Amino acid sequence: MAVRVRGIGVLVVLLAIEACHPAGRAAIAPAELEARIAPAIAPAESAYAELRAVKDRIGVTTARGATADFDGETLAQQHARYQATRAVVDSALTAIDSAALPAVDRLALGVMRATLHGELGAQPEADVSLDADSAPNCHYDAAAMARGDSAYERLHDRIYACYGRAVQRVQFEGATLDRLTALGMLAKMNDRERRHRLFLAIDTIWSSMNGDDGPSSPYRQYVKLSAARWKANGSPVDASARSLGIDPAQMERWLIAVLDAWRTSTPDSMIEPWDWHYAAGAASRALDSRIPLDSLSAFNAHYYHDLGADVAALHVHFDLTPRVGKTPVAFTDFGARRRVIGGVLHPTEPWVFATYRVGGLDNLDELLHETGHAVHIAAIRGRPAFLAWPDNDALAEGLGEIAALNVYEPKWEMKYVGDSVPTAVGLRARYGGIVLDIAWSLFEVRMHRDPDADPNVVWAGITSRYLHIVPHPELSWWAMRGQLVDEPGYMANYAIGAIIIADLRARVRELHGSFVTGDSTWYGFMSARIYRFGLTRSSVRVITDFLGRPIGIEAILADMRRMRVAR
Repeated sequence: MAVRVRGIGVLVVLLAIEACHPAGRAAIAPAELEARIAPAIAPAESAYAELRAVKDRIGVTTARGATADFDGETLAQQHARYQATRAVVDSALTAIDSAALPAVDRLALGVMRATLHGELGAQPEADVSLDADSAPNCHYDAAAMARGDSAYERLHDRIYACYGRAVQRVQFEGATLDRLTALGMLAKMNDRERRHRLFLAIDTIWSSMNGDDGPSSPYRQYVKLSAARWKANGSPVDASARSLGIDPAQMERWLIAVLDAWRTSTPDSMIEPWDWHYAAGAASRALDSRIPLDSLSAFNAHYYHDLGADVAALHVHFDLTPRVGKTPVAFTDFGARRRVIGGVLHPTEPWVFATYRVGGLDNLDELLHETGHAVHIAAIRGRPAFLAWPDNDALAEGLGEIAALNVYEPKWEMKYVGDSVPTAVGLRARYGGIVLDIAWSLFEVRMHRDPDADPNVVWAGITSRYLHIVPHPELSWWAMRGQLVDEPGYMANYAIGAIIIADLRARVRELHGSFVTGDSTWYGFMSARIYRFGLTRSSVRVITDFLGRPIGIEAILADMRRMRVAR
């Protein structure tokens, strides 16, 4: 999922209100948060809802690769309407005296003001194609670009543009592949030498970020600038951990503990990096033939229907077919948000964007994950100010996995695809991607602590120690995730999210029972206790209220130990 970073402004507002009203916060029920809007703020909040609606429409139109929406309004007209509406909202929010408002309306006002200067900025953010017609100049002097005013922004934009072009232009055996297709092929290619050649062909992606790994390489220059920003403004990894009640020093120990659980629960024989995806892909190779491309949507809808979440009834839209210029990153977002207009309720309309050229277990897993986000945001309730993703990206990222992770359980596989793999094989597939994300997160922490370090050496040290991967410090194979440049520190959201979701899944089973093969009451249970809150509560409160305690790491470690027990 691509979650646009909203900054910590909204989180600060939520935590401040909860801290100032610890006794009274439980007295404000979610239904009241939706219904009770003071007259002094109501017109501004109504205009804010309209601004959100225009922004959502722009996002969907752009992601669809269209020039106009389904009503015929062009992107240019949408942008003009956005600017006009934003001016109205800005003026209205500025004129409100927060001191005269009840606590809940002060919360709403703070959220709207923070969002207006963040996500709803002067120009609406929208997903753009990484396959632009105009090719960026990727033969440049990164050291020179890293000097002067706006050096960080210039170098960020150039590296990411070159990365975006490279991920769609992997040349192999006369064919042009995108990054995800190439990695998928590594998981299924039986010929080891051919896997090696394909892995080396992905070097064009690595070099777009790290050049020749010399001291003047793009990433090595960029991480110095990024580390300086972290030192001046604080680490986003630490901020995310603190917002969830986790000590940052403990968070790093947790990352290492999860990696160590993989080390001790998997065979200790060393493998080459080009064999990593193949080793983790045994489940896919066994089951892919039962999941053809044209069945992905049906499997997805069947499972969520069994969980009580009918995707059609929830107005979930899917855009899954390939097209030129479509972003290769799968993501889910609001296409419209729940509103009452003229006395008529218009429900939330989630949109799922992904590109599938083949079927298979991995693509089904991704679709289940994105649909997990869709059914989550479909359940959010509250007044317009609070109809948004949770304030913490780690929770938002993780919630897509709550149901999707069951795809690797033998009982799920037997029911939905008619065959299964042993538990250990399925769990290796489940955690193969997770531990790589955690390795990347630890890599970023260490690179920002010592930005003069050689990233290839840092990566080789982490992956050889914990993942049993033969070290190759001559290869920049870590440089495959655009997030490392686009939003340094963001990889930690996947890592923290995996820990959170393992904890939440264990608690769901404890309170409500297993949902591996479906449970028609599951969606109602999840909606009432986790999904519905949006910004009405901080993420840390949602999680700890549900768990009845602070977030812990034992659930994910216990689940990973099943790999060892099952062998």
